[in-house]
Amino acid sequence: MLEISDLACIRGDHQLFSGLNFSLGSGELMQVQGENGSGKTSLLRTLCGFTQPAAGEIRWCGQDVNRLGEEYYAEMIYLGHLNAIKDELNALENLCISAGLAGYEVEEKEALAALRRMGLRRREHLPVKVLSQGQRRRVALSKLLVADASLWILDEPLTALDVGAVGLMQELIGEHLSKRGMVIFTTHQPLQVAGVETRQLMLS
Repeated sequence: MLEISDLACIRGDHQLFSGLNFSLGSGELMQVQGENGSGKTSLLRTLCGFTQPAAGEIRWCGQDVNRLGEEYYAEMIYLGHLNAIKDELNALENLCISAGLAGYEVEEKEALAALRRMGLRRREHLPVKVLSQGQRRRVALSKLLVADASLWILDEPLTALDVGAVGLMQELIGEHLSKRGMVIFTTHQPLQVAGVETRQLMLS
């Protein structure tokens, strides 16, 4: 379980939020909402350890994540609204290299299967720079399929996706939750997972 206690975030001289409390358990889906500048991305990045909170505590299975260190980070994967892929590499190379940087090895067969599940069949060996924005986003999202992470933290995962790809993402999230995974996300587009109630966290 992910537990947030009295969390506060400051950027520059502006306090984005304070006294934030919530928890997320196995099989749960949570959407972070709020106006632009309310701190949605900052919250997600804080949960990932990219930035430190001004106050409060983040606990994983009852323990402070700062004490757990890599034990916590191995249990989560973060996908930002930027794709974080290299244009000069092909889709397969991007997936394998990003997995390696995240600390887990992926066999080529597994990587190819993930890319094809994401609708990139016959595009696996093309340089990413020739792909459409939607296809590039699919390359980035394919990381979810090869990561052995129970907590998915997704910042605008539906960016540039067509209706079919949005449906596929909803399906993948549903599968992850059915395996007792957890997902916390932001989005400006509707995202509904069949049979799952989406909890709402509003930042103001």
